Formats: sequence, structure tokens, C-alpha cells
Amino acid sequence: MAEGIDKLMYSFVVDDVLKGFFIHVPPGYVACVYDLGRGVLKKIYKPGLHLKIPFWQKATLFNTQTLEYNISKKFDVNKPQLLGDQPITASTKESKKIAVEGTILLRLDAEQIPEIWQSIGEQFVEKIIRPTIQSRIRLIAAKYTFDEINANRRDEVEIDARKELERILYPRGIFVENVLLSEINLTHAEK
Repeated sequence: MAEGIDKLMYSFVVDDVLKGFFIHVPPGYVACVYDLGRGVLKKIYKPGLHLKIPFWQKATLFNTQTLEYNISKKFDVNKPQLLGDQPITASTKESKKIAVEGTILLRLDAEQIPEIWQSIGEQFVEKIIRPTIQSRIRLIAAKYTFDEINANRRDEVEIDARKELERILYPRGIFVENVLLSEINLTHAEK
């Protein structure tokens, strides 16, 4: 019995106390620290091992690698925190209803992550990315006809969409690396 309590105490000390002193940041991530006295610290912690004050500071990891925001029928709407969306419905220049699928490549600006965490929070996908992408894709679709979007000028549509998304997201610390449209179909109402 005493041996079991010793193991339990050892486990608590190792897991909660000793690990509480360190922030392990893997490659492709940065860490931000929330300090109970000073709030979100402006400093970011790059890959490596860093010290923090246990119980007083909380570290959160943020992915700074290129992220895929997939717009497809396979997206699970019951998990809105995931990076992605269902096909976006929009109207073309000639008022045809379409469903847009594709991939948008995004990346968080590591230097702006403390500001993102402070002003938006960890739910930046639901609060900023998803509504912006839906709105801007609809805006761009309305500038082109179905044939232009689907084949004739698809590269121009992708470039316009990237520029429009970049205009809104970049000031918020989110880079838009590319917009890749895969499927543009008429909705059932248009067929």
C-alpha cells in the first residue's frame, strides 16, 4: 500500500511539478505564454526547450507550418474547430447557384501569434478564418460566370480569391499562401 502511494506521489512530482517548469516546442510550432500577473506575453518561444513558472504561467503551442483548409463534402460540421468547411454555395455573375470545393493554404505569422491569442483566442478558425473564406469566395464567384470559374479563367479566379483573402486575413496575422479550386458544380436547384 505504501509503495503505491510513493509511486503516486512520484508520478505527481514528475508530471505536474518538474514538467511544469518546461515548455517543449517541437519544430513547426511556437509557444505563447499566459502569465497570471501580466497576461499574454509578447515574446514567442521558438522550437526548443524553455523555462516557465509552474502554476503561474500557461504555455500554448501554435502551428506555424502551412495548414490546409479543405473545403469538401467530407468535412465534419459537428467539429467546427477543425480547419475546413463544407462546399461553399455561391451565385455566379449570371445568378447560377454553385457549390465550390478546394483547398486554401494558410500559415500563421509567428510574430503576431500573441496578438491573435490575446484579441481572438484559440478559436480563430470559427471566429475569423471560416466566415472570411465563405464571404470572400462568394464575393469572387459573383464576379465571374459559371464557365469562367469552371474552366476558362480558373487561374484568374484563384488569384483573385487569394488576393481578397489576403487583404482581410493578413492584417490579422494569417498568411494566405494559395487558393486551389478543385470542384465547382451547379447546385441541385440549377441542374
